[in-house]
Amino acid sequence: MTNVVSPPIAVALRNVERRYGTVRALRGVSADIPTGVWLGVRGRSGSGKTTLLNCIGGIDAPTAGTITCLGEDVVGLREPARTRWRLARVGFVFQAFALLPTLSAFENVELPLRIAGHPDRRRRALACLDRVGLSKWVDHRPAEMSGGQQQRVAIARALANAPRLLLADEPTGELDTATSRDILTLLREVAHEPGVTLIMSSHDPLALSYCDQVVEMRDGQLVG
Repeated sequence: MTNVVSPPIAVALRNVERRYGTVRALRGVSADIPTGVWLGVRGRSGSGKTTLLNCIGGIDAPTAGTITCLGEDVVGLREPARTRWRLARVGFVFQAFALLPTLSAFENVELPLRIAGHPDRRRRALACLDRVGLSKWVDHRPAEMSGGQQQRVAIARALANAPRLLLADEPTGELDTATSRDILTLLREVAHEPGVTLIMSSHDPLALSYCDQVVEMRDGQLVG
């Protein structure tokens, strides 16, 4: 009989709560997310999807509970240690791209590498832009690019530090269907790299159809 070895856990959530005043954005969320999966988190606006991703990635701190991410106690980290951990291990892709308008595509991708003190940041930034098909757009600013191109820059920036965890918050929410398919195909390539875990929030059935697994966020709780 062949023994089946389960993949290691990339993210472990235990009774995670997040309150904003009287609003309970997360209500006792517990889950184990294995390494190497593309997990889709489905839910309506206000269900807690973005808050969950922000807490996993260390952008936001939970009010209660524990989060172990890539072997690190994220809740126990203090700034600037949490920032250093995030720069080294996690990549973010946002719905509204979150690019700096005064910087070129190259400068947007290079910025987190510069902050992290990466010794070969120019080569790395150019390689990431080439990977997303923008090698001829390195000197263009966001306003000179289409929405799809801006999202590709955002993905290149997220990949610049070779993260083991990629968090994508509604990455196709601002895009048309054809462009969404291109972005999702690119994300699928990334998600299938060895050791990479991708967690994506979305309410778009097309985007969720690309995921390995889908769970639902409802009123601050994971369902299913």
